[in-house]
Amino acid sequence: MDIFQMERSGYGSKRFPKLVVSFLVAFCLLYMASMVYRSSTFVLIGEVAKDNGAGGVAENATTPSESEDKHPSGTESMVVDKLLGGLLATGFDEESCISRYQATSYRKTSPHKPSAYLVSKLRKYEDLHKRCGPNTESYKRALKKLSSSHINGTTDCNYIVWTPSNGLGNRIISMASSFLYAVLTNRVLLVDHGTDMAGIFCEPFPNTSWLLPKDFPLTNQFYSLQPGNAHSYGHLLKINNMNISAVSQPPSFLHIYLAYNYDKHDKLFFQDQNQGFLRKVPWLILKSDQYFVPYFFLIPSFQQELGKLFPDKETVFHHLVRYLFHPSNQAWGLITRFYRAYLASADQKIGLQVRVFDRKASPVNVVLEQILGCIKKEKLLPQVDEQKPIASPSKNQTLRAITIASLYPEYYERIKSMYWMKPAVNGDVIGVYQPSHEEVQHFGNNLHNMKAWAEISILSLSDVLVTSSWSTFGYVAQGLGGLKPWILYVPAGNHPTDQPCPRGMSMEPCFHFPPDYYRISNTRQRLDSGSLVPHVRQCEDASKGIKLFNAKQL
Repeated sequence: MDIFQMERSGYGSKRFPKLVVSFLVAFCLLYMASMVYRSSTFVLIGEVAKDNGAGGVAENATTPSESEDKHPSGTESMVVDKLLGGLLATGFDEESCISRYQATSYRKTSPHKPSAYLVSKLRKYEDLHKRCGPNTESYKRALKKLSSSHINGTTDCNYIVWTPSNGLGNRIISMASSFLYAVLTNRVLLVDHGTDMAGIFCEPFPNTSWLLPKDFPLTNQFYSLQPGNAHSYGHLLKINNMNISAVSQPPSFLHIYLAYNYDKHDKLFFQDQNQGFLRKVPWLILKSDQYFVPYFFLIPSFQQELGKLFPDKETVFHHLVRYLFHPSNQAWGLITRFYRAYLASADQKIGLQVRVFDRKASPVNVVLEQILGCIKKEKLLPQVDEQKPIASPSKNQTLRAITIASLYPEYYERIKSMYWMKPAVNGDVIGVYQPSHEEVQHFGNNLHNMKAWAEISILSLSDVLVTSSWSTFGYVAQGLGGLKPWILYVPAGNHPTDQPCPRGMSMEPCFHFPPDYYRISNTRQRLDSGSLVPHVRQCEDASKGIKLFNAKQL
């Protein structure tokens, strides 16, 4: 029976609506199934991308491209994140310094936000630096003042020139200190990076440079910057019987020597009554290897301004180091390649920095015992299972990656071997890595400094950080990462200590060699009691040093 016959018999007219309804139902079911499949496919792709696309993202952080996906409604929140709450300025060529705006995507978001007053002050400083920086008319006029023995009247731009001393960690903390002094005293900071620091950092200020021009006329004096130097501020005080008011006219420049071995005259730089005279000197040439910021909080004329800049005293270096120091593209390549290869997929990243100043006084086995005692006592890593050769399967298995930064390979080799030969008792997978082991600290070597800066930055990406006592290398890492470290006391002798690595109370660096306050202020008060100001106290790792604390958390 063909269709025409069905229609004539009435059969086709009854069947046709049923066919249409069946077709429509089937079509709807197929459409819904396709959408479910499509949705599940996107979820699967998303999960795979989440698992495999960790080429440079820390926990609670995203790469720039992922950030755009997470902020589809606009870019305001993304910009704030890139600029670290307004700490960083806009107006840079991003390709010339990729790390400036990308580094924040490799570490957890800092809970420490800069004050609005600090942000405003930094923008004003950037304007000043642009107006007075190298090769500007103001700079050229200021250079002419250097040929005069004394200064009459005022100058439109004053400068502080930083010169290097000791290793990279010392240099970074002293540059940060010099910058804060420049901000407090309305000076322009210029830095002499020489050849061994060339190309390590990006320029920190937009549309200008902080690098001291190579033709600066006083460069030949930098090597003579030592205690008792004839052009130093300390010497000027000494020949005037400690009475700066006896100096009728300020000189065109002065040397400020604030390194570890400065003498009692150089230390008088920190006297409040002398700051007025120093403001009249157009050029200050500074040499230091110290983080001398804590003492600024004891100088009455600075205290009100510092209180507005840093309501949370523990965050001073955290903000300064993230503002000033950005890895160059070459250094950023070292950092990100290591991160992607070894750290990106880890559930927890642990940084261990081991600095041994005297290997004879601190034998390898004793230091290693101290490290293992730290790990065990503070429960930073699981112990190994001495009974089972293979860990029991676990759904909650955690991948932990340890980065060891040390000049020497022995600590890395022993810890790596320990977790390779035996499983962790809780089934965790432990990866142990060391970027380099130079054996000797090479002063004046650009590649050595480049590697050191990369390792400092890698340590700063950790979730948990252990640093060595007295180490400025570790200070910089904890400041960049906003981390309160466990402080590893490197034993001097044949026995580890009972307290291998107590937790630091502050993420601020220590000022190792501050002047005695009673000598500066002519009082009998000491610095270590917190009686002068509650937020300046004795360092955990240096009994004669001082550092900044958040007084509310003490």
